[in-house]
Amino acid sequence: MVMIGIISEPLLYLCFSLLIGSFILKLVPSAYRPDISVPKSVLMLATAGIGIFSFIPVLQVILYLYQDFGFEQTLKSVLFTFEVGKAWIFTYLLSNLLFIYIVWFDYRKNPLYAYIGIVITFILILALGWSSHASSIEQWKGFVVHTIHFLAVTTWVGILFVISWASKSHLNWMKFLRWFTPVALICFFITVISGLFLMTVVIDYKDYANSWILPYGQALLIKHLLIIPLLAYVFINSILIRKKIKNNDNFNPRPWAKAESFIVFLIFSATAALGQQEPPHDIETTIASTGSSKLFDLLYQGNITRDLVIVLGFEFNSVMLAMLALCFLGITILSYIKRAPILLGFTMSVLCVVAFYLSLMVSIQ
Repeated sequence: MVMIGIISEPLLYLCFSLLIGSFILKLVPSAYRPDISVPKSVLMLATAGIGIFSFIPVLQVILYLYQDFGFEQTLKSVLFTFEVGKAWIFTYLLSNLLFIYIVWFDYRKNPLYAYIGIVITFILILALGWSSHASSIEQWKGFVVHTIHFLAVTTWVGILFVISWASKSHLNWMKFLRWFTPVALICFFITVISGLFLMTVVIDYKDYANSWILPYGQALLIKHLLIIPLLAYVFINSILIRKKIKNNDNFNPRPWAKAESFIVFLIFSATAALGQQEPPHDIETTIASTGSSKLFDLLYQGNITRDLVIVLGFEFNSVMLAMLALCFLGITILSYIKRAPILLGFTMSVLCVVAFYLSLMVSIQ
């Protein structure tokens, strides 16, 4: 069931992103973006996906409790008394409404239809925020911050996904970058700030390194490390690419935008893995109840105890791995400059994350 959650959650993020990105780009005048074509069938699948994938957390709760109370009684209890169940019922009904709306009204023909689509999708995001872990702990504060965080991510990533995968050509790309770059930067900073708050709901900053002992901490670390190559692609797609387009009208920037979207999807997957682990509100207690991460066990050579405190000491091996990671990061950018295959740059960015990760693990005293 954990694996199903890891698969379904990034797909849920992708469904929201496709809807938000499609509706927003339709509101942008055609002179300020490439021509895009997102079939209604894709948006219908994305809407159906929201109704289906958002049920997985509800199903996990049901399967966890049903042996004590029976499946039928547990199903009723979870759906009508748990916040996650009530939020899903609302999400399911509203996603059905949005599905019918997309079938009846073609958002591509009238900007008003796109506005209405954005409003309905935003209400779905509110429902997701209400059922979030942050909301269950910090109530209104957690709900507001999670909603802002998710909205910023889906706005930025949605536009990126749609423009890179659904654009018919790269015409007007420079005009597109002029408004999308500041939008993406604003969304990125909002994501970082709200993400830091959401992290403190689960663990204290001073316990960040100690959380690496647990599966939750490992997933959180990998997610944070993936931001490094993401920033490299942001640098390529927002700054370096401008010069290429100015000097060569035939240069196609879409493959590099697609590569950035792959990195984003990896971050979605790491976030999904994060959501399937027990949050370490108290690290010592969590270690005692669930044990340490298998990945941490594999790499850590010392004895793992409940009161283990992680101290980083960068020595020769860890420094060399960090330098290797920086080399991989440099090759990622250089592969763009030298017009190397996209796969090479993407592979180097993944190796950059692996090397940085090993550098940190090796440096643990």
